[in-house]
Amino acid sequence: MADVKWIKIVTDIFDDEKILLIETLPEADSIIVIWFKLLCLAGKQNNSGVFILNDKMPYSEKMFATIFRRKESTVQLALNTFEQFGMIEIINDTVTIPNWSKHQNLDQLEQRNEYMKNYMKIYREKQKLLAGGECKVNSKVNSKSNVSEADKIREDIDKNIEVLHTSSSTGVDPVPYQDIVNLYHSICVSYPKLKSIGGNRQKAISARWKQYKKDMTVFKALFVNAEQSDFLKGANKRSWQADFNWLMNDANMAKVLEGNYDNKHSQDKEETAYEKAKKEAFETLKKEGLFSE
Repeated sequence: MADVKWIKIVTDIFDDEKILLIETLPEADSIIVIWFKLLCLAGKQNNSGVFILNDKMPYSEKMFATIFRRKESTVQLALNTFEQFGMIEIINDTVTIPNWSKHQNLDQLEQRNEYMKNYMKIYREKQKLLAGGECKVNSKVNSKSNVSEADKIREDIDKNIEVLHTSSSTGVDPVPYQDIVNLYHSICVSYPKLKSIGGNRQKAISARWKQYKKDMTVFKALFVNAEQSDFLKGANKRSWQADFNWLMNDANMAKVLEGNYDNKHSQDKEETAYEKAKKEAFETLKKEGLFSE
């Protein structure tokens, strides 16, 4: 994924409550510098605020210290501070910046670039159809159908141009398909990877994005619950395992968010406690000579 040459910083950032609190801490200046270095690294990676090297290795405190040219102890203090203030989240030992795409609008930049690339590819293919033999009039019998096909292709091109113009002029935020998939890959490491986004899968993502008020934290909660669920990962009678498409289903997503597939440890704990209490009672009875095996 190509890096981005800018990040968005509000001019009143030093009036922010969290920054003001950080300024009262020891090594405040170093912590703030590390925060800006973290933001710049997130922009350079353009990976939805998820710090993973080569899509495999989460960044460690030592790696951050080397890249930022700071002491490891200072980086550790900074990361602990950021996590305490909700500026970062640690998911599966991976540092993430919550709602990174929402604050930076990188998803819009990436989606528009991707849309333009796909649009121009389709546009050129349809132009070739118009210029090639597919729409060539060969006889009186098929001339009407050929002309109709040519008109249809021209109409499709005009519609695509209109959609592109409307999208650019209205400034409507696109659905962050890639950001959601990246989040899924970074959290749901036990589940199958996606190779493409499109068709029904794209429609499902769009529907859930609108349904849950365009809130990326909902998707993060979904993926965290799924990754922590033994049942969804195959610990069931059929050895069935959920996947991304299943999670994007309306009813399934609601059930996962509501905790219906959470691991049921409470009953096991109660039984363990009971067994422990029973064992202690037997030991007491044996010591007092009231019970013998």
